[in-house]
Amino acid sequence: MKEFHWWKTFSGEGSLCRLWMLYISSNLQKRMLSCFCLTCQEENLCTRKHVYFSSPIPKDLVSRIKNDTSVLPRIGALREMNLEYFSMDSQGYITDQERVLEDLFGKDVENSRKFNTCLNTMAVRITTVFASLKEFPFVRYRATKALDSSTVTSFRDLVPTKLPAAVWNHITTYKSTICNYPQTETCELLILDRSVDQIAPVIHEWTYDAMCHDLLDMDGNKYLYEVPSKTDGQHEKKEVLLEDHDPV
Repeated sequence: MKEFHWWKTFSGEGSLCRLWMLYISSNLQKRMLSCFCLTCQEENLCTRKHVYFSSPIPKDLVSRIKNDTSVLPRIGALREMNLEYFSMDSQGYITDQERVLEDLFGKDVENSRKFNTCLNTMAVRITTVFASLKEFPFVRYRATKALDSSTVTSFRDLVPTKLPAAVWNHITTYKSTICNYPQTETCELLILDRSVDQIAPVIHEWTYDAMCHDLLDMDGNKYLYEVPSKTDGQHEKKEVLLEDHDPV
């Protein structure tokens, strides 16, 4: 489907309701903005457009919208939604990077684009949580050990230092760009690796949450199972939430 026709269909072409909202991720920003400008110039598809970015908006894209007189009057809302993280439950979230070990500690990743992209993505998704909560963390981490002249510091040894630096850079940017964002620290962010708590990998296997995910095929904290029906003998599916305070 061509971009232009997709845009017309999504905006409600031919329907009575001409108001829609479009959520744009980082990898589609430039592509969709070009389509957006094109439709505003060629056709008046709707009076107001509400555009929400799930990722931070590059300054050049914002400037392009402001400078386009055919687009700006038709913008009803243009905002960042701070959706750069993945919540697992009420107390935890992940950055959802399946190849992070390979990208940060793999072979020949030193100063590579893959390494820098992975590290920056992780930092953005961590700081987005604090932006959403309107919290300004004091970032703490364990500095690289002081080494003597005979010891060579590897690139991998610097990862626990590079990540906090990237997080702090994004946090200070939010401090100056987000409305009503705290100007002084409101909490603490501890960035640790497994070497700080060497017993954690062992204890992990004994926790209820870990056993559920290791032994059962779960979707987040939901588990689907089948039980015989009391009426016709057929199996029916049931869903249960398995977490630390569940009734099970």
